[in-house]
Amino acid sequence: MNQSETRTLWISVASAIFAVFLLYSYTQEKSAELTKKFGAKKRVVVAKKEIQEMQTIDETMLQIQERPVEYSEPESISDVEIAVGQVALAPINVGEQILESKIRQPGPGINPSSQVAPTKRGMALPIDKTRGVAKLLKPGDRIDILVAVLEGTGTRKVKKVKTMLQNVTVLATGMKIVNELPRLFEKDGDDYIVNNLREDTDYSTILVEVTPNEAERLVYILDTSPGSLYYTLRHPSDHKFIRKRSETTVYDIVSKPKPVIKRPTAPVQRRQPARVNKAPKKKKKKKSGPFIDL
Repeated sequence: MNQSETRTLWISVASAIFAVFLLYSYTQEKSAELTKKFGAKKRVVVAKKEIQEMQTIDETMLQIQERPVEYSEPESISDVEIAVGQVALAPINVGEQILESKIRQPGPGINPSSQVAPTKRGMALPIDKTRGVAKLLKPGDRIDILVAVLEGTGTRKVKKVKTMLQNVTVLATGMKIVNELPRLFEKDGDDYIVNNLREDTDYSTILVEVTPNEAERLVYILDTSPGSLYYTLRHPSDHKFIRKRSETTVYDIVSKPKPVIKRPTAPVQRRQPARVNKAPKKKKKKKSGPFIDL
């Protein structure tokens, strides 16, 4: 290699180093501008692929990215190990940040008896789509229980609809229990399938929390007329009790006055004056002799 070629080589090397220096300076300048505009960056854990609801999260589903603090969610996590092994409470899309509020530790199964308040009782009631708010009830909801019963005898028999119980807590809907992850493991050959119970409506009973006296009244209805129970859903903030409960009959629906049923009255018995037994009058004895009574 002659002197001219050596000089050309060193010039090329110097030019390359200078270009790298300019590129580094430019990136640092732009990074400073972005930091000034958006603030400092933060490490966040994001979904590497789509995560289904009630799916257990593993490390292959996650990755770490650096994002400006301004664009980081307050509940975002920065360590992959925090999310591994937990369950997604909602679907998580690709690139979406993993939030503490969207994951939960599975934990052991919950005993239904531990969810019943002291002095209360857990009781199963039948439900269907017509009588049970289209089976949209969830554990933790509160409902009112209505009953349609016949009252009276003979021609005086009439069906009445009344609100029997108010503000009743739903502890479970089918296999889904309050405060427990709504999922069910089913064996399929050698594998286990995780079924999401959040959207499950394939149940025919609900578990409610009632007092012992309320349980007795419900048992009476279930024994005499099990198809007469209906449920209405309350707003989560509505805890009001209606003291004066109304009742509805066919006359309220057709807007006709209720017939006045005259009850037979017993005849009024007049009191007879009490008899006073008079003492018998003494008969005067006639005197014999020459004398005469004046």
